[in-house]
Amino acid sequence: MIYEHPLAYLLGVEGTALLRAFTGEHDRDFVDARISEIRRLLDDEALANAAVDVDRLDTVDGYRVWSGRYDDPGNAAFDIDGPVVEEIVDALPVGVALDAACGTGRHARFLAERGHRVIGVDSSPDMLARARVRVPEGEFLLGDLHRLPVSDAEVDLVVCGLALTHIPALEPVVAEFARVLRPGGHLVISDVHPEAVARGSVPSVRGPDGRPGRLATYRHLVGDYLRAALPVGLRLRRCEEPRLPVRDEPGPPEPTTPGTVGPWELWPWCLADLVPEAARAANAGMPAMVVWHFQLGES
Repeated sequence: MIYEHPLAYLLGVEGTALLRAFTGEHDRDFVDARISEIRRLLDDEALANAAVDVDRLDTVDGYRVWSGRYDDPGNAAFDIDGPVVEEIVDALPVGVALDAACGTGRHARFLAERGHRVIGVDSSPDMLARARVRVPEGEFLLGDLHRLPVSDAEVDLVVCGLALTHIPALEPVVAEFARVLRPGGHLVISDVHPEAVARGSVPSVRGPDGRPGRLATYRHLVGDYLRAALPVGLRLRRCEEPRLPVRDEPGPPEPTTPGTVGPWELWPWCLADLVPEAARAANAGMPAMVVWHFQLGES
């Protein structure tokens, strides 16, 4: 169970902004404004009583609910990692490509369009059903990232998008990727950046009973990926940390309006709108994703 308190989130945003001010990024007026805003937040009775108990869901249960709207417009993550992943893949030779944790076939589709023979693996039958419709020429298999239903050295390319954040330990999964790659093969990973996870970038769903839930999510440091990849013979070729698109600078922030925490499904992003100046300062320059390109050494 996760205890989500909007006041706790808002105070965290204010605190992060103040830490950045402490190291010289902002002036005295900014600090005074943050302290004044914190006092208003603490006095807001609507915030004090708006906490929600949230279930922690595994990927099978979570994606069963999410699969129906996973590809709906508005999933901003696809616009952030997609161009970088496709740029990397476009420079690689065509071959057999594994879309690991393929979901509804987002990456499988562009891999097939570029001429790869596509194998997709996912632990969610609901997501796989949609992938088979989306990419009829692909081969889609039910499986776990820890035990891929793929033979040793069977594929030239592994792509894994936005999945490893749901795995508690990277080492066994990355070792599986290395196992199925042919010598000289390539691994491309996109994932939610640990800074974004720390700021609440965790998928939200509601169960059949309407209860709020979050997919189990783990914060892997940037170095954790390297510590998982290098010992199994993967060599780093490229790393990118794409950021969220810069929004137009808004006008002066208005004081917090009581009772405007917004719908839980939009937490924490709609909560950040209650403290726009603090949120901009806290999140300035922060990456949203991390994208890796590794190559397996020749044996």
